[in-house]
Amino acid sequence: MDDTDQRLIAELRRDGRAALSELADRLGLSRATVRSRMERLTERGEIAGFTVLTRSDVTAAPVRGLIMIGIEGKGGEKVMARLAGIPAVLAVHSTNGKWDLIAELATQTLLELDEVIYRIRSIEGVVTSETNLLLSTRKAGRK
Repeated sequence: MDDTDQRLIAELRRDGRAALSELADRLGLSRATVRSRMERLTERGEIAGFTVLTRSDVTAAPVRGLIMIGIEGKGGEKVMARLAGIPAVLAVHSTNGKWDLIAELATQTLLELDEVIYRIRSIEGVVTSETNLLLSTRKAGRK
């Protein structure tokens, strides 16, 4: 998966109902290129489908965690775009304090989580990180 594929996935995460022409405009590509890339990503299993993901759906990926990320310089937007292209990344948050970004992760196994963490740490501009596993979740307002 190249940078263009990751940018395409990031755009689809932002708006999974976007028209091909809209995606093409955002990415600076032709409609035909966007369509063929989407078909290829779907055939390879990188895109498993188009659906709504709710908070309760996270239980389908039982290994969940937060990775706090420190980035160098002004590469935040590029790092955020790369993170949004990783299927196991559910959300990316900018923050203040010691960490620049926090990404929510969800995988099927610890081995998959380890691979995602390695991939994130390999992104150009990421200089440090810390990962915490989420052990349990309680919904707000419930005891």
